[in-house]
Amino acid sequence: MPPRSEGGPPLLLAYLSLAASMALVGSYVGLSRWLLLVFPVLLLAWLRFGIAALAMVHWLRRAPGEAPLSPGDRRLLFWESFLGNFGFSICMLYGVAATSALAAGVVMAAIPAAVALLSRVFLGERITPRVQGAIVLAVLGIALLAWTKSPAGAVPSEGSAAAPAGAPWWGYALLLGAVLCEASYVVIGKRLAANVSPRRISALINLWGLVLMTPFGLWQAWGFDFGAVRPGTWGLLLFYSIAASMVTVWLWMQGLRHVPAARAGVFTVCLPIAAALVGVLLLGEPFGAGHALAFAMALSGLLLATWPGMPVRPAQD
Repeated sequence: MPPRSEGGPPLLLAYLSLAASMALVGSYVGLSRWLLLVFPVLLLAWLRFGIAALAMVHWLRRAPGEAPLSPGDRRLLFWESFLGNFGFSICMLYGVAATSALAAGVVMAAIPAAVALLSRVFLGERITPRVQGAIVLAVLGIALLAWTKSPAGAVPSEGSAAAPAGAPWWGYALLLGAVLCEASYVVIGKRLAANVSPRRISALINLWGLVLMTPFGLWQAWGFDFGAVRPGTWGLLLFYSIAASMVTVWLWMQGLRHVPAARAGVFTVCLPIAAALVGVLLLGEPFGAGHALAFAMALSGLLLATWPGMPVRPAQD
């Protein structure tokens, strides 16, 4: 690993890479709601894995000097994909379809707290008082969001992707499940990264995701009118697939070459902000005082958990 830069353009570019990576994650979480107006959930996930598999086929090869996969690595790769790709996609897409992109942004801000909890359970890492406070704030923010109604008089425009008033509780539960799946991805990835290159990990778990999703995707593809999908929607699907599986990983790893992991964790704040901005500005979702308070709680908890000096940090896939 090259030495970390202390300042100047390389450090600035590293910061921009980290911020862009998290912003892309947040944007495709938000924009997935638009795609869900066209594609059924399981078909959308299957297409995403298929497109990414074609784009990453050259990443499957073992790098020179890289050790062959051990049986333990193979098991971890399966669980990394089952939880971080298969489980995350189903929970996130169904959760966003039932609630809103804004809700997803608030709930996804709980990822650092979830990583801390799972790291404590499976890796024996200590939960500091600041992370404990972040967990409390995340829970309060999600609970407040679940009780918040749309602002009076807020009516979604025709064709918008705004969620109907009174989103079901299970929609928020699915988003929380997506948070736990993403946190599991991070914890398992800590073990995998010591033996397998990040690019190969990304390609292999995406391939597992494609295998797991294929029966469900074929089932929903049967009878689906692909000819009715507009070119712009195909372009958005292409962006979603490449951004979710390739670009965010590369940007994140580029930034980590020059920035300590503790400091890099602060940039996860861009994820919920981007998801919320997409929901409010592009999808026409209503935004009231309750939403603002819930979002403020979630962001406060995220910053409390990830500010430099904390020992446990989330990493992006």
